[in-house]
Amino acid sequence: MDHTNDLTTGKVSGKLLGFFFPMLFTNLLQQIYSVADTAIVGRGLGDNALGAVGNLSSLSLLIIGFSMGVTGGFAVIIAQNFGSGDMTALRKSVAMSVKLSAILTAILTVTGCLLLKPILLLMRTDRIILEDSLLYGYIIFGGLISTIAYNLLSGVLRSVGDSKTPFVAIMISSAVNIALDFMMIFLFHTGVEGAAAATVISQGISAFICYQKIKQIPELEITKDDFKSDMPMSLLLLKNGIPMACMNSITAVGCMVVQGYVNDCGVVFTSAYSVCSKYLNLFMLPSLTAGFAVSSFVSQNFGAGKTERIRKGVRVCFGIALVSYLCLGSAMILYSKQLADFMLDESETISLSTEYLRICGAGLILLNLLFIYRNATQGMGYPLIPMLSGIAEMALRIPAIIFLLPDIGFRATAYAEIAAWTGALALNAGAYIICFKKTEYKK
Repeated sequence: MDHTNDLTTGKVSGKLLGFFFPMLFTNLLQQIYSVADTAIVGRGLGDNALGAVGNLSSLSLLIIGFSMGVTGGFAVIIAQNFGSGDMTALRKSVAMSVKLSAILTAILTVTGCLLLKPILLLMRTDRIILEDSLLYGYIIFGGLISTIAYNLLSGVLRSVGDSKTPFVAIMISSAVNIALDFMMIFLFHTGVEGAAAATVISQGISAFICYQKIKQIPELEITKDDFKSDMPMSLLLLKNGIPMACMNSITAVGCMVVQGYVNDCGVVFTSAYSVCSKYLNLFMLPSLTAGFAVSSFVSQNFGAGKTERIRKGVRVCFGIALVSYLCLGSAMILYSKQLADFMLDESETISLSTEYLRICGAGLILLNLLFIYRNATQGMGYPLIPMLSGIAEMALRIPAIIFLLPDIGFRATAYAEIAAWTGALALNAGAYIICFKKTEYKK
């Protein structure tokens, strides 16, 4: 198994950290690219173009987040089969995941393109940025095959313990992406469509690199027989994938409602919210990655029936979440103005962003712990909990923005996040304790 990494043996902290850091670097590169992309668009095309691209973030979470949830759920089953040592089930689960993902790609591509304009209008998108938002969205959703292919193939690799290949793939594709951004915007003056095309092309490159690695793994040598319809396996995959997809989409709906209220306040609020979202995605990265790592770790060990390793692995990830908060939460509070200055020109937009970053920096520990509890619970085979978590987030985020925005302005967006994290954390922490005890009892 030279191309795989068995997470069910060896020292827990060593195995987890060795698996975690390549994933962290992978996600860090993605977010650095995202911030760089935002800076390039903002500096090269102006705040309106930046608002147009940022305005699609919640809608992208709805469509792309749904696909990520599905493929993430598939990866849990693949990891459980790998951990149990059942290579026949492993290959079958991968083959069925590919078939289901192909169907998903077709559905989401058509749906995303058809619903793009109605949803943007429903979100009360400012007419100044509507056309750019549409143009950017059509290209991104039209190229979903690249995004879904990468998410599926990188998920398969992480399921068998390989977190290094996705890092290499993203390292190469991020460099290509940034280079294409500069060429499209500053050399060819293409506008937001150039940034969108660069994203689709780079995702395709990363998917291709992951595919080439999978072809080298003997345990993943898929045959024609593996692609024969297997309804029980397909249903098992969907049972795990759909709830995670629903969680992402429900969360996205809440974010879209927030985005709509932000859009009502004008382009200044929209641009500030776009930048703050980029930074929040960057600073939550270590704990988000720890959540992904604990999902694969727990899934493999759940398949192998090793509950004590699950407990130890979750504790290691709690440590990562705490260190992340102490370092990055402090940075969000202390350097909020400098961070806003980096991507924005207008003083009002900078002031709004500074307030948001300070508030969310203080509450970041809530989000960090949420990622660990939620992914650990899913890894033990309880996929409905994350979906309920998404409902809890939406149920708290929407009332918060509705009632607070008229009184305290842009700060309401930050307090809405804190409210959502608090409710979801309480639900997932309780669910993890109950589900872990059930797993121990079954053993």
